[in-house]
Amino acid sequence: MKKIFLSETIATIVLFITFTINATAQEVVELRQPEAAKAVIKFMFNNGSISDPAGKEGLTQFTTSMIADGGTKTMTKSQIDDALYPWAASISASVDKEVSIFTFECPSAYLDKFYPIMMDVLTSPAFSKEDYLRIQSNQQNYVDEVIRSSSDEEYSKKALEDFLFRNTPYQHMISGTSIGVKNILPDDILAHYKSYYSSKNVLIGLGGNYPADLAARLKTDLQKLGASEKASQLRRALPRPPKGLEIEIVSKENALGSAICMGFPLEITRSSNSFAALMIANSWLGEHRKSYSHLYKKIREERSMNYGDYSYIEWYDNGGSNMLPPPGVPRSSNYFSIWIRPVQTAVGLKKQYSELSDINIGHAHFAIRMALHEMQKLINNGMTDEDFTSTKTFLQSYMKLYIQSTEKQLGYLMDSRFYGRKNYISEMGDLLESVSLDEVNETMKKFWQTKNLYVTIVTDATEAEPLKKSLESNAPSPMSYSNVLKGSMTPEILKEDKEVENYPLNVKSVTIVKSADTFRNTNSDPNGKPVQMENVVPEMKMVK
Repeated sequence: MKKIFLSETIATIVLFITFTINATAQEVVELRQPEAAKAVIKFMFNNGSISDPAGKEGLTQFTTSMIADGGTKTMTKSQIDDALYPWAASISASVDKEVSIFTFECPSAYLDKFYPIMMDVLTSPAFSKEDYLRIQSNQQNYVDEVIRSSSDEEYSKKALEDFLFRNTPYQHMISGTSIGVKNILPDDILAHYKSYYSSKNVLIGLGGNYPADLAARLKTDLQKLGASEKASQLRRALPRPPKGLEIEIVSKENALGSAICMGFPLEITRSSNSFAALMIANSWLGEHRKSYSHLYKKIREERSMNYGDYSYIEWYDNGGSNMLPPPGVPRSSNYFSIWIRPVQTAVGLKKQYSELSDINIGHAHFAIRMALHEMQKLINNGMTDEDFTSTKTFLQSYMKLYIQSTEKQLGYLMDSRFYGRKNYISEMGDLLESVSLDEVNETMKKFWQTKNLYVTIVTDATEAEPLKKSLESNAPSPMSYSNVLKGSMTPEILKEDKEVENYPLNVKSVTIVKSADTFRNTNSDPNGKPVQMENVVPEMKMVK
């Protein structure tokens, strides 16, 4: 594996020139499978939530939903559903920070009948009042209520992105903000559609069993979208580097635990060959939903603190539900993160164990210390040859599971184009094969650190202030075990606990935010006036 640390900037420029030129030229990514029973057709638009205007956050999600989940000028939403049902065909869409993707799947036998409906959906959406009101209600409910009430661990991840990318187009959730969604009018949706869903702004993907002339037919019919080049003028955002540990505690009434997410900007993406080395280190440290990983063993298995503890070297969409990383979320601005699924609060521990009646805070402070303590040890000491070999072997097989279906395989091939690659899965397989232990340890030291991070903690209102004081003062944070659990601990674990409870954290600031005040009015001042975006860079100078 070549060392390319000094050529990352060149790789970045090539990456985004490649994607822009390919999208403009309507490149078609083909995955022909003549023996397959169905066809999969994808359209990746170089248009994500970063194109939302300030004060109308959520517009891209809203527009995409109106296209994929609405009617057309010739068919209502119900008529489309009725037509697709007997064919077992489907229409779906997703939005991320930089792309919007439409996926059409249909048995090959019905493709001729399905095709005109598909093109009608893309090129002739009705944008009806009925669809507008239904989709607006659902999206408003999500940003107002669902994100705060359905899953605190997902809440903490979204809160981290809000914190890490503050005052940039990356800050707000894909679904927008409470005020942003309220501000979106039907005319905004129509204008956004004309500006960003363009024939010059789309990458086409074909998978499965489909006619040989389908690509040419699609290129011709997509000209109905118009030729706006506004998306090519989008400006991506670099996160502000944290200064020490900058901590934001989200105080929520009746939270069942403390959900923690912390991270820092990461200078490389899948476009870099060095990404393979970091994959190995990260997999050993905290592979998603895998019990062999180190953080899982230390925090969950040895101490029974929570459900899981994982680390990531790129955004992992919907980690609470997905066992494997889904395609369709390629990003130019990247960050490392650690996700600590909820640990117990003091009020929760007191209710369960009378012997813990005098504790002031729960496990959050200790959990943060433990995670960073273990990560720093890995950076300092490097991986062992045994751990390196076993983790590398695991990943070489595990990555193949990412593409078990035609839809997933095609999705990863299209993501590859975004990063300036031909086939990310196969190329990473080759890079994993050739990478050495020294390169893995060197890459960790170059890109990882534990002194400067953003930290978000969604916790119970009773925990917020005591936890804030404990973090600010770097007070000892002893583990609070029940008598039964403590009796089962080995002397080695208890000794390590004493070391971790005093592990110094580089805390620079701790603030408390009420849950009701999150995701309300991002990227605008209290009067709704758009703020000046910070850390925004031209497209060709994005993160590597």
